[in-house]
Amino acid sequence: MMLIQQKSIGSKEMFYVEQDGKVVAEMVYTSPSPDKMVIEHTEVDDSLQGKKVGYQLVHRGVEYAREHGMKIVPMCSFARAVFNKTSDFNDVLA
Repeated sequence: MMLIQQKSIGSKEMFYVEQDGKVVAEMVYTSPSPDKMVIEHTEVDDSLQGKKVGYQLVHRGVEYAREHGMKIVPMCSFARAVFNKTSDFNDVLA
């Protein structure tokens, strides 16, 4: 399991994985209201392909949404695909 961290950049927030001081995987989202998370972008470095890091980022977003009573709008195609394949996440799907 990778260490997934969280930070804000201006009006956006992200969950990310860092290696050797550089971000190698990220899931960028906005919160247009306190009860909504919009996943805008997910990107994983080629060096991490096949390690399910993108899935772990989306899963962390789902956990965060559950902890804060939020619903998720998966705008990015990767996050949408994860939601389509993972019925366990339907409780937070907007």
